[in-house]
Amino acid sequence: METCSFIDFIQVLKPWLDGDYIRKGYLDKEGTFRLFFTDGGEKAYRIDDCSESRLTEVYELMIEKGIPVEKEV
Repeated sequence: METCSFIDFIQVLKPWLDGDYIRKGYLDKEGTFRLFFTDGGEKAYRIDDCSESRLTEVYELMIEKGIPVEKEV
């Protein structure tokens, strides 16, 4: 798992924002954001300077690109 800032996470995410690459996004109870790739791979990120509202921006960006996002309750 990588720990990163929100800005770094967005910069890593933007080139991959396509349903051809990312199958699903998932936020767990511990605040780890997981990306599941279409090739079966998975990458986990702990965003250390991020509020819930900032994560909502990520959800909206992914959904806008046709990528489903789930949140553990």
